[in-house]
Order: sequence, then structure tokens, then C-alpha cells
Amino acid sequence: MKTVKSRAGQAAALVTSLALAAVGTGLAEAPAQAAATPSTTLVVSANQSFRPVTHVASGSLYGLADATNPSDSLAQAIKPNTFVQKPQGGKQQGTGDILTVAPKAARVGAKVVNRLSDVYAGWPYQFSWNDWFTLVDQQIAQTKSSGITNLAAWELWNESDNTWKSSNGTYEDFWTRTYREVRAKDPTTPIQGPSFSDNISDMDNFLRNAVATNTVPDIIAWHELTRASKIAGDVATVVGLEQKYGISPRPIAIEEYAAPSEVGVPGALVSYIAKFERLGIHDAELAFWNQSGTLGDLLTSRGGSPNGAYWLYKWYGDMSGTMVTTTPPAQTGIDGAAAMNSAGNQLSVIFGGGSGDSAVTVNGLGSFGGTVHVKLEYTPSPGRTVAVSGPSTLSESNYTVSNGSITVPVSGMNSTYGYHLVVTPGSGGGTSLAGTYQIKNVNSGLALDTTNSGTAQGTLVDQATPSSSNTQTWTLTDAGSGLFKIVNKASGLLLGITNMSTSNGGTALIWGDNGTADHLWQVISDGSGHYKLRNNNSGKVLGVTNMSTSSGAQVLQWDDNGTADHLWTLTAR
Repeated sequence: MKTVKSRAGQAAALVTSLALAAVGTGLAEAPAQAAATPSTTLVVSANQSFRPVTHVASGSLYGLADATNPSDSLAQAIKPNTFVQKPQGGKQQGTGDILTVAPKAARVGAKVVNRLSDVYAGWPYQFSWNDWFTLVDQQIAQTKSSGITNLAAWELWNESDNTWKSSNGTYEDFWTRTYREVRAKDPTTPIQGPSFSDNISDMDNFLRNAVATNTVPDIIAWHELTRASKIAGDVATVVGLEQKYGISPRPIAIEEYAAPSEVGVPGALVSYIAKFERLGIHDAELAFWNQSGTLGDLLTSRGGSPNGAYWLYKWYGDMSGTMVTTTPPAQTGIDGAAAMNSAGNQLSVIFGGGSGDSAVTVNGLGSFGGTVHVKLEYTPSPGRTVAVSGPSTLSESNYTVSNGSITVPVSGMNSTYGYHLVVTPGSGGGTSLAGTYQIKNVNSGLALDTTNSGTAQGTLVDQATPSSSNTQTWTLTDAGSGLFKIVNKASGLLLGITNMSTSNGGTALIWGDNGTADHLWQVISDGSGHYKLRNNNSGKVLGVTNMSTSSGAQVLQWDDNGTADHLWTLTAR
């Protein structure tokens, strides 16, 4: 770091959460396809709630710069839980004085933590025993006189394993003396610490001393700045130490989380959110690696626009009701968090981290009836400083519930993207795309057709001048699980890919319905009346060779690289 950066269960609960990986699943009208394996499937137990929604991971270190940055509307939309900020007049950072930003935090429903050590400049801090207690007393007095009501805790020191100088004595002595000073001036506000960096190896020594001196923090805090996969082990270590020293279970705060390479990357961040929720963390704040006032690098800059990761946290902020159990296949890869609203009629799942063909299985949907409506969307990851106007819809369709379960495939999952699944009973107000259309390429304005209007099996597919020909008429048939078969009216044959190729440049053709996976397509809206046709076998999208605008140009599959020839319009016939 550079400064730039009631528990739901104890150790036994950690073991229980891992054991849930064996939950059985049922499939909803599963078509013949290359299904995701259990090692790439996230399991959601919609009927197993475990704690209220409190958006524990939506805060940040120095996420607020001043009274105006970021805007209240941008901050409020992600439902921030807690901001860690510097003392009033602190010198560690240029912005983020706690009493200046506390009213803004209150307006958006968040609490604030005062990091007392950030009253000093320097790294390590330019600490002196000569003025320390005077500065501490000033902070407490200023805070009391300010009238703010959303102070969550006093954080006494930051990352002693990096910043405490042995010439000042032991950190344990510093902690004991400072804890007693704060308690003498403020008997009630929680004190949190020890605020170690990612390395908590000294936690045993710290807690042993804290018990001996009656200075155990009200909230045990540290940072997770390298990878999400180590969080469970660290929590288990702390739980074990509480038991070892007879400490009643304390809330846990992860005051800074995510590595520099992970901030702004939704696919990396969702794993932290999932584990914080699953492990019962009290609050967690995105690290400050780049610029204050960006909600933990969810904005392109101070005063800037949302990036891809912002929309992941907006989905998270939209959750209400209770968190429900999610079970990832492993410590790494696909993971996610889910919530059921208080009315019990909307399940929201955020997930990411998977690569290639993956899936989400949802169990416990018995109360939703025999049919559910599923909307699947994603937020991309073009870079921390690149603005993203909003998420895009991947699919929206109805699923038949089988034994209380559905499985939603996510073809060609990108490990850096964030994904969102919303499940509601019945039709959910959505409109199925099943129907008969002329399909036109947005780049060329030409229609999807067969070469020379052929109707024989194996005829290649190209683009041609729009006409009323039946070879330019295609029927989208619902194949279940959010997938469609695309049937040519003239021949009755299905749109597929030559030899079931999964490579860029695989040519489109028509073929008999023999149950191969290349005959299944996702029809993905871009929100502007256009659609991408993504092959479920390859994960690639339908386009035109060399983005040609000429009649007769071959239609093929390619990586979704954002070119205009990957967009199509559907005109009903």
C-alpha cells in the first residue's frame, strides 16, 4: 500500500460453506450442447439466506475527495457502507479530511472511519511521541464539536508492519497507550485495528498483548491487497486466535482490498465481494492506489465517469433483502454473491472470474413457480480510466424450473468482465425473441442469405441485397436456457458453423438439425435495437469477412471485438 490504499459464523461456518460445493443441481430444458462442467459452475441456493444485505464491500479508502467529489448521485447508487478517511487537517493525503466529507457520506448512507495515523505526512509516518497525544486529543475534540453522527470507528495506526519504526519502541506499547488515551476521551466509539497490511503474521503477538493489557480492539482490522483466495485462510487464522485467547467474536473490517492490477477490473473484484459476504465480514473498503475521490477506482478520475467496475458495484448496490448462499467450484475462477429481495420474488446474482464456457445453477426456486424469467447482462473491462456508459444485455428469456432448479449457460465468459443474473417468477415482463425475421447486417445493410439462394445441406451463408426471398427469412426457435435455433424458412435447415469450428473465420452454413452445439445461438441486445448472434459452441459472434459491405460476402464467426459487422437487426416477417 502507499496509504494509497457481528460476524456471520466462526471457524466451523467456514468449513460448512466449503462443504456446500456438493449441492445437487437440476437442469432446465437443457438442450444438446457442450455444457459447463461442475468446475466452471457457480451454484446459488436461492432458499438459503444467511444475513441481511448491507453492501459490506462497497466502501473505499479515500473514496471521497471533498464535499463535492464524487457527486452524491454516483456515490449513492453503489450504496457505500463505510469510507476510511484521513483526520481533519491530516497531511498524509491532499484531500479527504474526515469532517469535510462526513456529511457527504451521511447523505449517501455511509459511515466514516478516522485513520488517526494519517495526521502525519511521510511513509513511514513522521511520527513523534512529543505531539502524538495532543493530535489525537484534537481529533476527538474536533469530531465531538462537529456534531457528525456517522463516525464508525477510530483506526489508531495504519500498517505497522510497514510504517512503525522500532526506534519509537514496540508497536504493542504504542497500541496500549493510544487505546487508553482514546478511551479516556471517548468511551463509546469503537476502536479498530491492528490494521496490518496483507501480512497478518504478527496477529498472534498483537492479540496476546491486547488481552494482557485489556486493549482488544472492538473491530479487528487488516488489509487484503494481493488476492482474494487468501481471505478465507486469514479469517480462519483470526477466528482461531480469538478462540485461543478467549476473545469474544469481533466484527472484522478489511480496510483496504484488491491489488493494483485488480482495481477497476470487475471480474477480479467480484471474488472479493463474494468472499466478504460469505465469510461474514463487517465492512470492507476498496484500496486507494491511484486517485482519491474515485470511490476506490470505480470512476475514471476524480470528477470522472463510471468505468466497467462501477456497474458491478451498482448491481451490488441494487441488492436488497437477504444474502443467499453461493458456492463456487474452487478458490479461484468463477465466484459470485447473490441476494433475494424481501418480497421473495427477485433473485439477483453478481459473478465473474470465469473463463470460457461457464454456467450458473440456481437451486431453491420452488416458490417461483414452473417458469422463471432470466435476464443476463455483463459489464466489460476496457481499463480503469476508460468510461463505460452502462452494462449490456447478453440474453433475456424464460426458463422452465425443474425440481426447483435452472442452469443458465454463460458462453465465452471473459475473466475480466462482471456479470449479472436477475431471476423473477413467470415472464418477468420480458418479451421473447422467438419469431420469424429478416436479419440485416448493421455495417452493410445487407440481409443474411444463403449463397445463390441455395437450400441444400451444407450451403454457405452470405449477405445479399434485401428481398422478400424465403432464403432471407429466418425463424428464431426457443431452445431453452436462453438459447435459440435459427431456422432458414426456404430449406428448414439450421444456421451453424462449418465442421463445428471454434476458430476465428469459421464459415456459416445451413445444416440439418442433428443436435450439435454449433446450432445454438445467444441473441444479445446492445440496447439500441441491434443484436449480436453468439455461437454457443465457439463463443464467437456472427460477422462478415473483412467487414465487407458487398453482396455475396461470406458470413463467418469471429471474436467479439466491437466491429460494426457484428451487429444485426431483426425485422419481423
